[in-house]
Amino acid sequence: MHVLGHMIIGQRAFRGLGGEVDAYAAATGEALGPTFGVSTLADVDTACELADDAFDAYRQLPDAQRARFLEAIGEGLLALGDTLIERVALESGLPRARLEGERLRTVNQLKLFANLLRDGGWHGRVLDTAQPQRQPLPRSDSRQRRIGLGPVAVFGASNFPLAFSVAGGDTASALAAGCPVIVKAHPAHLGTSELVARVIQRAAADTGMPDGVFSLLIDKDIAIGQALVKHPAVQAVGFTGSRRGGLALVQAAQARPVPIPVYAEMSSINPLFLLPAALAARGQAIARCFVDSLVLGAGQFCTNPGLLLALEGPHLVSFVSEVAQALAHKAPATMLTPGILGAYRQGVERLEQANGVARIAVGQTAEGTPQAAVFDVEAASFLANPALADENFGPSALLVVCRHPDELLQVARALEGQLTATLHADDEDATLAAALLGPLERKAGRILFNEFPTGVEVNHSMVHGGPFPATSDARSTSVGATAIDRFLRPVCYQNVPQALLPEPLRDAHGSGQWWRVDGTLLKR
Repeated sequence: MHVLGHMIIGQRAFRGLGGEVDAYAAATGEALGPTFGVSTLADVDTACELADDAFDAYRQLPDAQRARFLEAIGEGLLALGDTLIERVALESGLPRARLEGERLRTVNQLKLFANLLRDGGWHGRVLDTAQPQRQPLPRSDSRQRRIGLGPVAVFGASNFPLAFSVAGGDTASALAAGCPVIVKAHPAHLGTSELVARVIQRAAADTGMPDGVFSLLIDKDIAIGQALVKHPAVQAVGFTGSRRGGLALVQAAQARPVPIPVYAEMSSINPLFLLPAALAARGQAIARCFVDSLVLGAGQFCTNPGLLLALEGPHLVSFVSEVAQALAHKAPATMLTPGILGAYRQGVERLEQANGVARIAVGQTAEGTPQAAVFDVEAASFLANPALADENFGPSALLVVCRHPDELLQVARALEGQLTATLHADDEDATLAAALLGPLERKAGRILFNEFPTGVEVNHSMVHGGPFPATSDARSTSVGATAIDRFLRPVCYQNVPQALLPEPLRDAHGSGQWWRVDGTLLKR
C-alpha cells in the first residue's frame, strides 16, 4: 500500500482540488512526498451527505457484522506491517517501540468494541410489561433501547497518531454505536492518516458496509474542520487537542440551528500529591518514577504529570535532590511538530519569569528538542497566580510547596478539572489521603494511588475524561468500553407490535440477553 496524497470519501479515493499541503518529517522538517490535495467545502458536503445516507442502513446491520468490520480494521492495521510504522515514525518522531505498542493498543480498542457489540449489552434493553388489568388505568407494554446519534466528525490528535486518530478510540466507539464517521486528518500525520483510512475503506468493502460509513478529509487551515462541525448531517464531534481548538469547535457546534455535542479532550496537568509518610519511606523511588513519567513521549502524553504538591520539610528536600539527579540524565526527544516545541519553550519562559517560581531541575539539551524542566513555588504564590495552573504541553512540571495540610487541601480545591489525580500515600497518611479524596473526586476522572498516570488501560472501567477544561463534557470518557455511550441515545417503543419492533427488542431476538424487566435486571 502506498501513500498517494488522497482523501477518502466512502469507496472513492482521490486528490482534493482545494490546494496542496505537504507532510513533514518531525525530526528534520524535511517535506515527505507526495504532496496532498486539500479537500474543498464541496467535499465536506459530499462526505457528510454520503454518511447521512449510510446511517440507517449501517446502524440496522446485525451486531456481529459490524463487529466483524471493526475486527477487519484491526487486522488490516497489523497487515500493513513496517509500511505503517515507518511512516508514522517519520511524521511523528516517535520511536518504533512506542509506535508498535500504540498500534497494538489501537487494534485492542477495535477488538474491545467488537466484543461489546457481540455481547449485546450495549443496547440497554429495558421492558416494562403490559398490565391491562391495572387500576385506575391499564399500562401498555413499553420497551427501550439505545441507537446511534448519526454521523460523527472525528479530529485526529497530534500526540497519538494511531490510538487517538483515524482508527482510534473516537472512531472505534462511534462505529460501534452505529454512527458513520468523517475524520479530519491531523496535518502532522497526513501519510499515516491516508494509510489507515485505506485500511478502513477496504475493511468496509470486505465486510459489506454501506458506502459512506467512513471518510477522510484533508485541510490546510481551519475551514474544513469548521465546515464539518457546522454541517447539518453531523450529529456529534470527537476531538483531542488544545483548549483553544476544542473551545472553538464547541462554540461552532453550539451556534448551529440544531446544536450538537462536542466531546473534546483539551487540557490537564494531572496533579501528584506527595504525602509525608510516603515521601519519608520511599521518596527517592517516587522521584525517579516521576521523572520517567514526566519525560515519557517528550512529555506529550495527555496524562504526563505537570503538577506536584507536597508539604515542606527535609524529606521533600531529599525528593527534589533526587529529581534533579534523575532528570539531569534524561536525554531530550523530538517533539511532534515545531509548533508544539515552540509553544513548550514559551511556556517554560513564562514559568521562569513568574513571581516566586524557581527552576530546580533540568534535563539534557540538544538542538531542536525540548529541555525538560521542573520548577517550584510556594502555595500562596500559586494560589495568587491562576496562570501557573495552565498546561504546558511537554516535559515540564511545577512543584507547589505547602506549609501545612490545610494549605494542601486549599490548593486541591482550587485546581481546575483534570484527567487524573494521583496520591502517593502510606498507611500513616490515611487521614490526609481521605481528606483529599473527596475534593479530588470532584476534580478528576481517574484517581490513582501509588502509581503514575501515564499508561491508560483500554478496558471496561477506564475513565479518560474529567471536569472542564480536561474535557468539554465531564460525563463521558474517550477511552474504555463506556466511550460508546457518547454516541448513543435512548428510544422508547410503546405498544409497538412484535413484527414492527426493532429486532433487538423482539421477544425472540432478545432471548438469552440481559434486560431490565419491570425494574429487575435479568436474562430472558
